[in-house]
Amino acid sequence: MKILHLDTNHKLLIEQLNALGFTNHEDYTSSKEDIQKVIHQYDGFIIRSRFKIDKQFLNATQDLKFIGRVGAGLENIDCDYAEQKGIKLIAAPEGNRNAVGEHSLAMLLSLFNKLNKADREVRNGKWLREDNRGLELDGKTVGLIGYGNMGKAFAKKLKGFYVEVLCYDIKADAGDQNAKQVSLKELQAKANVLSLHTPETPLTIDMVNSEFINAFLNPFWLINTARGKSVVTKDLVTALQLGKILGAGLDVLEYEKSSFENLFKPSVTSSEVEMPEAFKYLISAENVLLSPHVAGWTVESKEKLAQTIVDKIKKHFT
Repeated sequence: MKILHLDTNHKLLIEQLNALGFTNHEDYTSSKEDIQKVIHQYDGFIIRSRFKIDKQFLNATQDLKFIGRVGAGLENIDCDYAEQKGIKLIAAPEGNRNAVGEHSLAMLLSLFNKLNKADREVRNGKWLREDNRGLELDGKTVGLIGYGNMGKAFAKKLKGFYVEVLCYDIKADAGDQNAKQVSLKELQAKANVLSLHTPETPLTIDMVNSEFINAFLNPFWLINTARGKSVVTKDLVTALQLGKILGAGLDVLEYEKSSFENLFKPSVTSSEVEMPEAFKYLISAENVLLSPHVAGWTVESKEKLAQTIVDKIKKHFT
């Protein structure tokens, strides 16, 4: 079987697939159109987030057996059409769930203890102790929306902090010893912290809007290490200004391109980027912590993601 690799990944991916007898070709620079002209030659391909795999691209395949996504989500792939064509979809959410759990916790603790603000002030010669008095997690209620690999990993990290962890998921019986499954209404009535761990689907796009936010009984902290399009940024900013949301840790933004590699497009009239007003507020807010979609992006997860893909290909095709 011939496999085409479209994104660079951990070297073990190709090394182990070679050892299993697969023929591996690499093309990290050709355009989507050029790849589409040769994809019929391959039995499978492995991608991270370089471009969308749409119906037109899938129609250019002939006997494609699988698509490997070195990551958790499959929203860049027309999954329904791929499955109609009998193509096996292989993702690796197990590979970076621990990294996402740790990053979510790091963001929450940093926000509670004002670490980004305090660090910046000390570097500028300010020693404002009372102004940087923090909060403790102990005794708080953390609500998780989405309780799959990522949500479960975060709940496990929270276990030693003596918090109540609630989860809401569209699947029944998702809860476990680390999180009690509840209705969305109950979660909104009790949570002091909301952390998103959902894929990008029609149900989750624009999910966190003004109506959703105002349904929470208490002012709360928001952590989003899932998908940027789940949060309507202008509504988030309004809630931050009104104190309905106390602070936000955002590893993802609705402005991200589908490749996850860029944020804003250059302006049509100049070399400067077009920056939305809501984003201008986020980058100046002291109670907002931002990172560039790296929650699952650790040295260890790079290896785990690649190993997960190898193991799944081995299981299904050897």
